[in-house]
Amino acid sequence: MTQAREKSPMQLGSKKISKLLVEYSVPAIIASVATSLYNIIDSIFIGRGVGPMAIAGLAITFPLMNLVAAFCMLLATGGATISSIFLGQKNAGRATMTLNNVTVLCLIHAAIFGGCTLLFLDDILTFFGATPETLPYAREFMQVILYGTPASYLLIGLNNVMRATGYPAKAMITALLSVVVNLCLCPIFIFVLGLGIRGAAMATICGQTVGAIWVVSHFLSRKSFVRFTRGQHWLDASIMKRIYAIGLSPFLMNVCACIVVVFINKALLDYGAGMGNMAVGAYGIINRCSMFFVMVVFGVTQGMQPILGFNYGAGQWQRVKRTLRIGIWIGVGITTTGWIITEFFPTLISALFTVDPTLIAIANRGSRIFFIAYPLVGCQIVIQNFFQSVGKPKISIFLSLTRQLIFLLPMLMILPRHWGIDGVWASLSTSDFIAFVLAIITLIIMLRRENRRMARLSTNQSSINNDSRN
Repeated sequence: MTQAREKSPMQLGSKKISKLLVEYSVPAIIASVATSLYNIIDSIFIGRGVGPMAIAGLAITFPLMNLVAAFCMLLATGGATISSIFLGQKNAGRATMTLNNVTVLCLIHAAIFGGCTLLFLDDILTFFGATPETLPYAREFMQVILYGTPASYLLIGLNNVMRATGYPAKAMITALLSVVVNLCLCPIFIFVLGLGIRGAAMATICGQTVGAIWVVSHFLSRKSFVRFTRGQHWLDASIMKRIYAIGLSPFLMNVCACIVVVFINKALLDYGAGMGNMAVGAYGIINRCSMFFVMVVFGVTQGMQPILGFNYGAGQWQRVKRTLRIGIWIGVGITTTGWIITEFFPTLISALFTVDPTLIAIANRGSRIFFIAYPLVGCQIVIQNFFQSVGKPKISIFLSLTRQLIFLLPMLMILPRHWGIDGVWASLSTSDFIAFVLAIITLIIMLRRENRRMARLSTNQSSINNDSRN
């Protein structure tokens, strides 16, 4: 038996849940933390090496970065989930076909999205809230990022499949390689070569290219349980349909995030009392801090995904529920930690990004309001990703849309009119609380239905066994 077979993902159906979560989630968390840290450190280098307007310009790119991520996560999450379910059904051939399809679709999406966006980049950034002061910085950064989308898409798409097919540690190494290269090159490009914000983007793409080479080499190796195979279809209509169906949830989540950030930026510009660009820069700082803890929770859900998908595909419902329960407690613990840090040390955090006292003051005020309901966010994220992992994308999409559009946008239209810029920050925390309540109610309804379904299946199986004995 080869080493790959000895470490096959079939252990997902038998090994202790807590041990599996450690084995799968810890590497994913480390990778997510590393990715978040290099986003934060990039922002620190940009803020201190280029200036406060560069921070504001970087914040303007967030909606477009969310769109870049949306078209990639559409494939990455769908492919990873389907791979896990196929392996749970002991269908390695279909898992291999999924890998092939994800690879081709990543390259197609990167070429179409990257090329089209470059043609209309200035218009898009202006629509997203760029002003004459911030547009040059946003343009320089995004031009480089868009040229590097093929490497970015291969890295993210295939790394998710790698984790889902039984290689969480190697998936972690992929992210760490990318981060280390980025962090080594970023200060050189900005401070030594004087490339400014463009240098930060170049360092990001260099790191992602190295990570993409690493993950492609894994799937070329015969030691991999699932690997590139010439005999399998590289574009299969049935697999593509399932990838898009399941991946639609994170896709819409990122698209919604894009829309929401546009409204947030415009609200901050409108209600910033003459300090709109600074307010946008403050949101850039707050968003980086928030995303750090959100990405840690995403690391947990990435580790949960193959466990949930495999056991749900194998009909082991009790293992599915136990995985969910542990994941919720971990998610809440992570975002509660984030709330404590941002509540008691806001100035220390803001001062990492800039020395401008006005920007620090706006960021501190916004942070205290923004993070009020943050402890509940971890639970909402885990529940939303749970539905996605067990192949129920419609529910996951519903939870995503309600949180980011149906709840938040009305708040952004109402609260700032009464509370000014404080109302912008309060809109975010209020929508987080309402979304948490909805997620809990939805989960309870789904669990009751599944419990009844599993009880009926168990009763039917017992009847069949009794009949066979007679």
